[in-house]
Amino acid sequence: MASIVERKANGEVIYGPAKVLDVPNIDLMTLLFDSETCRVPADTILHADAAEPSHNLTKASVLQLSKKAAHVFRHQYGIGANGPDKDVVFNISTGHFMIPVMFYAAIMAGGIFSSTSPAATPDEFAYQLRQTDAKIIVCTPDVKDTALAAAKKVGLAPRNVLIYGGTKDLEFWEAASGAKVPISNQELEWQRITDPVKLENSVICLLFSSGTTGLPKAMPLSHRNSVAACALVVAPAKQYNVKAKPPGHKCQCISPSHTHEKKRAGLQNINLAHLPAAHIAGVQSYLVNNCYLGGTCYWMQRFDFPKFCEYAKKYKVTTMFTVPPIYLLIANSPSVKDHFNTWDDAVSGAAPMGQDLQLAAGRKIGNGATSLRQTWGLSETYLLDDNEKDVKPGEPGEIWVKGPVVTKGYWKNEKANKDSFKDNWFRTGDIGVFRDGFFFIVDRKKELIKYKGIQVAPAELEAVLLSHPKILDAAVIGVPGEGTEVPRAYVVANQKEVSGKDIVEWFSKQGLSRYKNLRGGVVFLNAIPKSPAGKILRNNLRDMAKKETPTAKI
Repeated sequence: MASIVERKANGEVIYGPAKVLDVPNIDLMTLLFDSETCRVPADTILHADAAEPSHNLTKASVLQLSKKAAHVFRHQYGIGANGPDKDVVFNISTGHFMIPVMFYAAIMAGGIFSSTSPAATPDEFAYQLRQTDAKIIVCTPDVKDTALAAAKKVGLAPRNVLIYGGTKDLEFWEAASGAKVPISNQELEWQRITDPVKLENSVICLLFSSGTTGLPKAMPLSHRNSVAACALVVAPAKQYNVKAKPPGHKCQCISPSHTHEKKRAGLQNINLAHLPAAHIAGVQSYLVNNCYLGGTCYWMQRFDFPKFCEYAKKYKVTTMFTVPPIYLLIANSPSVKDHFNTWDDAVSGAAPMGQDLQLAAGRKIGNGATSLRQTWGLSETYLLDDNEKDVKPGEPGEIWVKGPVVTKGYWKNEKANKDSFKDNWFRTGDIGVFRDGFFFIVDRKKELIKYKGIQVAPAELEAVLLSHPKILDAAVIGVPGEGTEVPRAYVVANQKEVSGKDIVEWFSKQGLSRYKNLRGGVVFLNAIPKSPAGKILRNNLRDMAKKETPTAKI
C-alpha cells in the first residue's frame, strides 16, 4: 500500500511501503557468487533440463563453467578486451539449462548479454543485431539457421556464430563449419565493482521492448538495476492480492505474503522456465533470482501446455511468474486438476489481467489458497494528466516513475528517450488512478479509444469479453466509425457456438456505459496476435482493421 506522499513544487510524489530500498554497492556477479548476502550452498542444483533432469548444473558448476566461457569470450572473441559495457554477446535459443552460463559469462568477460525470442525471423533478429552492434551470437542447435541467416544480413563473420548445448560440460561449435571451439581449463575472474556511479552507469544486459507501438527498442540494465531487483525480493513489503469471494461479494486486498527468508529455508524456490529468456521476466526470474534465492529452475525447451502441467506437478513447482494467456489456459482447461497445488507464489505480468480471470485462475492454484497477484514494481511515482499537471486522488492520469530498478533510457535512441523520459522520470504510458493508498491501472495511454471525446479503456472491455463462457481470448482496438473512434472486438471462439451478433448483444447487457458498446463490431480470429511475452500486438490488429469487415455491429 502506497502511504507516503511527498509534496513538491511540481506535484506529488507517491512512495511505496518502504521509501528507501537498501541496495548494496556491489556488482551482480559478486552479489550472486561472492557475497555474504547470497549464501546458497555450492551443491544446490540451480538449473536442470525439465525433460531430462539428470542434465543439471549446481551453483559450483555454474560458476566454474561461466568463468571458462568468459575466458573463451575474452581471449578468442575479444569480448571486454577494450573495456566493459561495449561488446554484446547475443543469445538466440529455445529453453536450455545452459542459458544462465551464457548470461553470467558475458557479464564476467566485461560484455553485455542480449537475447531474442527463438520465434524471431532472420529479418527481425538482424534488426536487433544492428541495434546492438553484436560481436558474437550464441545459439542452440535448433535455431542455428536463423542465427546464421541474420548474421549474414548484418555482415557478422560466420565464425562468430557459436552453438552451445552440451549436457554438463561447456562446449561450443562454429555454427557454419561445425568445427569445435577449443576450450582450455583457464578461467576468467570478473572485475569487482563497488563505485556507486559505475554500478549505476554500467550496462550488463540489453532487453528489447515488445514492439507493440512500433519497432522494438533496446533497454539497458545496469548492475544496480539487477542488484536492486534482488533487494526488492527480500524487502519486507506487503503484497496485495485478489482472492476469490462468494458471488455478490466484492474482491478485497489481503496480505501478507511470502518473504525471502521463508523461501530460502529448505530451498523451496522451485521454478519452471517456460518464457523466453529475452524479457525481464525470464532474465530476472530464471537467471538472477533463482541463483539469489536458491532452489532449482527446470527448463522447458518450448512451451507446451500439457507438458507445463505435467512438469509443474512432477517437480512440485512453488513459484511462478507468467503471463495472462497462460493463466487463461489454466482457468479454462478442464484437464487442470491438482497440477498447480504446490504453487505458493503466483505472479502475472507483461499485460493486464482482468479480475474475473484473476479469480478463475486463482481457484486452480495452491488449492485455491495461493494469492495470484499482478506485478507492477517501481518506486517513486507521479500521476499526471495530459498537460503534465498533478491529478487528484481518484482521477485518471499517466503514471511516471523512477527508482533503482528503472532503466536509465533506451539504448542509443535519443528520440525514444526524449519521448519517454523527463528529468529522470520514466513516462510509463500506463493510465492509472490512485485511490485509498492503491494504484488501479486502467489502460495504456496509447491504446485508449476516444469515442466522441470520451476515453474508453480496451483492458476493461477485454476483461468483460473474457468472462463470456464461449470466448477463449479477446482484444479490443479503436476503429473509425460514426465520425469518431469506436471499439471493435477481436475474439477467439467457435462461430458454430456463438455469433458476432450474439456477442455484441450480450456485451451491451453487462452493465457498462453505452459509449463502451462494441460499435465497431466483432471479428473472429484463430489466435490473438501477441508478442512472446504475451502482450497484444495492437498494431497488427490495426493493420487487419484496414482490410476487413466486422461480422456484427450496432
